[in-house]
Amino acid sequence: MTLNEAVEGALSNLAKHKLRTALTMLGMVFGVGAVIAMLSIGAGAEKSALEAIDRLGVHNVIIRSSAVKPEDLPAVRKKSLGVSLRDAEAIQEAIPHVTGVLPRIEIKSYKVIAAGARTKAKVFGVSWRQPQSTSIPLSEGRFFEEDEEIWHAQVCVIGESVRRDLFGFSEALGKDVKVNDVWLQVIGVLEAQEGSSGKNGVLQDVPLTSSSRQIFVPITTAMRKFERDPLESPIDELQVEIAPAVSTSVAASMIRPLLDRLHAGAEDYELVVPETLLEQSRKTQRIFNIVMGSIAGISLLVGGIGIMNIMLASVLERTREIGLRRALGARQQDIRTQFMIESFSISFIGGAAGIIIGVVLAQIVAAFAGWPTVVSVWSIILSTGVSVSVGWASGIYPATRAAALDPIEALRYE
Repeated sequence: MTLNEAVEGALSNLAKHKLRTALTMLGMVFGVGAVIAMLSIGAGAEKSALEAIDRLGVHNVIIRSSAVKPEDLPAVRKKSLGVSLRDAEAIQEAIPHVTGVLPRIEIKSYKVIAAGARTKAKVFGVSWRQPQSTSIPLSEGRFFEEDEEIWHAQVCVIGESVRRDLFGFSEALGKDVKVNDVWLQVIGVLEAQEGSSGKNGVLQDVPLTSSSRQIFVPITTAMRKFERDPLESPIDELQVEIAPAVSTSVAASMIRPLLDRLHAGAEDYELVVPETLLEQSRKTQRIFNIVMGSIAGISLLVGGIGIMNIMLASVLERTREIGLRRALGARQQDIRTQFMIESFSISFIGGAAGIIIGVVLAQIVAAFAGWPTVVSVWSIILSTGVSVSVGWASGIYPATRAAALDPIEALRYE
């Protein structure tokens, strides 16, 4: 019996029992689909987290103003100004291996308008050196320069969604945008980047707001020309750049006692170390992948047990057929090959259908849940390889049992 004949015979037998074959495949279909969907969701979450950490700058230390209860704020301000430029100067002078300290302010924007259009956006005052420290890609124009910061220039760089809301798809460079009561000239447009406004897990300290809803202005313009509550911290965030040869965790351990003295023990700031967040994120993602992969693997195992069960039932059902074929000269190897091909076909076809289901599920999650997903080639190869292996292994025992039947006893079987 040739291999082609064995394949034709196996597929013909599966086609005779379409419903049973389809139900047997379901375990593989949903198992493979679950593996691909879960790994895609995990990969998407990891990509989003890494992009957010990258925007902070992996080799930086972030000093962020922390929230203080309104009733406690006057008492705290008697001891501490909050995060301020004084902190930046002290860190620059006292902490070794610091290459720069970049301040950032978030402006409370209640009005963002231009040419009769209106939008909502987060407005930040940042240093002209910000693109050199963190990832701020531009699709059009340029970022503001040092002299524009020195002279408090009323210029801005806007996100893609802000540009679309205010100017449609027309030219935005050179146009004016009014933020609160200050007119700003658009000199650049940020490249669209995906993000989420939520915070979760180890990334609760990382701002994940999409850059398409952001507006950047020079830090001096933000400090001089926009109103700010006098009890608020003068600076919302300081980004401390550390030399590449030095661990940011070590630098953070030296910065903390200095800030404690400057703030007279007031807990009105917090330290964020992106490098540590990155390691935590990767560790959490590995655990997530293992747990999700194990859960999906159980589905594949259950599917494999289902295949074995059906194949054993098929052996009993076709006992007389097996006896007849043996009597006509079929070898044990021929019987074993046909049953193995049937088992392999069920798992292979089920795995192929599961790939489609998994990709569709990942797209549905991305579309309706707002959670980014990444369908990787290795997740498809892994899930399909496991499903085929499980199907193959599940067919070994039934095929061996069918081949071992005594021809005479098989012919007498009722």
